[in-house]
Amino acid sequence: MFVLRKTLKPSSVFTTIHRFIATVNLPEPPSSAAYDDLIASAGHKRDFATVHHLLNQRYAKGFLTTNNTFKFISTDISVLDELLKTLSALNEGHCRKSAYDSLISWLCKVKLTEAALRVADAAIHGKCGADASSFHPILSLLTRKKNFDEAWRVIEFMRANGISRDITSYNFFLTSYSITGNLKSCADVLKKMGEEGLKADGRTYDALVLGACKAGKMDGAMAILRRMLDDGIEAMYATYAHVIGNLVRLGYCAQAVEFVMSYAGKNPKLDSHNFGLLATRLIAVEKVNEAKYVLEEMVKRDIQFGEKLQKFYNENVKV
Repeated sequence: MFVLRKTLKPSSVFTTIHRFIATVNLPEPPSSAAYDDLIASAGHKRDFATVHHLLNQRYAKGFLTTNNTFKFISTDISVLDELLKTLSALNEGHCRKSAYDSLISWLCKVKLTEAALRVADAAIHGKCGADASSFHPILSLLTRKKNFDEAWRVIEFMRANGISRDITSYNFFLTSYSITGNLKSCADVLKKMGEEGLKADGRTYDALVLGACKAGKMDGAMAILRRMLDDGIEAMYATYAHVIGNLVRLGYCAQAVEFVMSYAGKNPKLDSHNFGLLATRLIAVEKVNEAKYVLEEMVKRDIQFGEKLQKFYNENVKV
């Protein structure tokens, strides 16, 4: 999938140039965005001594790298080797790690997976404290593209290099498998998580609820949600939305109303989300009577309407 290489060392010429430029009284940019602009300008000119200086300076001033810091590389990937030399010479610690991580994130954003893997390999050998989070953009990209074989090879690469996998690493797989309703693969991922002693979090349960919904197993989806709450893990609004949306889509409108009512009265913001979403979905499938009932409940509970729901209420419910 990609070729591992030895970490590049900064040349003595580069080091000399850096020492010179560090003594020059350059203006200090006032923001992360300003640093990004200067780094982009220096990068386009292949002035990596200035890039090096700016990266160290911005961290010292409390301005962290962003997803746009290395935007310049997308127009000329041939500078990657020189840029990796530059990063390997940055101040050790979070300054260096954040630079590697930001470069990986940008390369994944522009879908240059192989280049991102090269950077991750360099980060591991560059004494920057590379960890699972460094690989999150790569795993996210590969699993979203349904390129699962490559994604699992990345997991093996992490294991081979002593990088502990975290719950987020596996959640990427669960979510993508769940979108296609592949419950068997979800079960395999859960087994791997258990073997590594990882505990499910909100996104884990969200993916499982989504997978059950996609497979049309609504009783299972609601059972997973109950188990989640029983375990003391707060569900995301999206998790409730999976259940509500799929119940209505499958024609179980009464059950959808019952579901929303069963969780009502505990959290005003959640009530606003669930009732509003349910009413919107019911209107979309022309279940007017059910939608009117939900809107009446919203009035009783003093839940505010959005503009479209207010219009429907005024035309169909309000006397």
